[in-house]
Amino acid sequence: MERTLLLKGASLSTERGILPRGDILVADGLIRAVAESLSCPPDTQVIDLSGQVVSYGFADLHVHFREPGAPQKETILSGSQAAARGGYTTVCAMPNLSPAPDTPEHIALEQAIIDQDACIQVLPYATITLGRAGKQVVDMEALKGRCVAFSDDGSGVQREEVMLQAMHRAAELDCIIAAHCEDDTLLHGGYIHQGRWCAAHGHRGICSQSEWGQIARDLELAARTGCRYHICHVSAKESVALVREAKRSGVRVTCETAPHYLTLCEDDLQEDGRFKMNPPLRSSEDRDALLEGLRDGTVDAIATDHAPHTAEEKSRGLEKSAMGIVGLETAFPVLYTQLVKEGKISLERLLDALCTTPRRIFRLGGALREGQKANLTVLDLNAAYTIDSRLFLSKGHATPFDGMSVQGAVRMTLMDGKTVWKDPA
Repeated sequence: MERTLLLKGASLSTERGILPRGDILVADGLIRAVAESLSCPPDTQVIDLSGQVVSYGFADLHVHFREPGAPQKETILSGSQAAARGGYTTVCAMPNLSPAPDTPEHIALEQAIIDQDACIQVLPYATITLGRAGKQVVDMEALKGRCVAFSDDGSGVQREEVMLQAMHRAAELDCIIAAHCEDDTLLHGGYIHQGRWCAAHGHRGICSQSEWGQIARDLELAARTGCRYHICHVSAKESVALVREAKRSGVRVTCETAPHYLTLCEDDLQEDGRFKMNPPLRSSEDRDALLEGLRDGTVDAIATDHAPHTAEEKSRGLEKSAMGIVGLETAFPVLYTQLVKEGKISLERLLDALCTTPRRIFRLGGALREGQKANLTVLDLNAAYTIDSRLFLSKGHATPFDGMSVQGAVRMTLMDGKTVWKDPA
């Protein structure tokens, strides 16, 4: 029988806002009671959390765990451990795998590893098209019950008629299409943002239209079909404006951005693979537009786009390094330090974007209230330290935030009432 826990004295992030003080009783993997003060039942372990904040477990709609296919980069085990350390109890795993999860048989291979190795809830995506080749829509009906949503992430669906067919089918099945929006005809071999820094340093750039042009196309299709359409890793100011207008027009659209797009821009670039990701860091104007979108609700959620690679793959500079950085273990401290501490957003909005809203739009369930699963994140907002990528639990260590001084640490993560991460500090 699992031990009963009484978490005492923390501030509680609830659907009604942050309560200044409360207790949480956990038993048999569930939240049994939440109140300002609770008495201690017999045989209960009491954990004093005075001065800390308890949130429901964070949910990341966009991670890459690389298994099956590339376990040298990340595994379900190492990725889920990194997620737990970052305060996440639910993550949605992208489908650029080998084999791609494009049939029930292929997604079953991924699910078997998840069932065996994951220490938190890992929900797989299925692909939109067979092999992520952009040509033939998968059998969505056969895959619906096995995946959280459909995405060809890493590849934009280039053919409008294919995306239209996918959206029609998704609307019939009430499924989400989560789109990596990128027009391949506009890339021209680019690998960082086509802006000031790119021109000054002799690199090849990726224009913002490669993102927002395909978003504009897809928003028209989503309006026609009525499907639930989610846009991955929004990075450009034009994309924010398009989503804002589409929402006003009643399109069923949601979107995410990532911590690095909210806190960095092209002016922060260095000749180092840890600054290379797709989409790239864009201008300061793009960053500011994303932040305004986060404040006004145009940008719904923050997802890490955790994308680990081997050290060798990230050691080749901006031009030749693999696209992608890790983010699960740095998201909260970076965002709390750069956005909340700087007065750019409230703590409530940050926790909403990391937990409540992603759970709502993907229908993941979970909230800090009686009867819910005891999936909880304990935050110490006063902890000050320096990010050291050598200490990551992820197999990937490439992050632009390495060496950054931050405030705010995840002290403990509970999954079904069991401790899956506890800070040794």
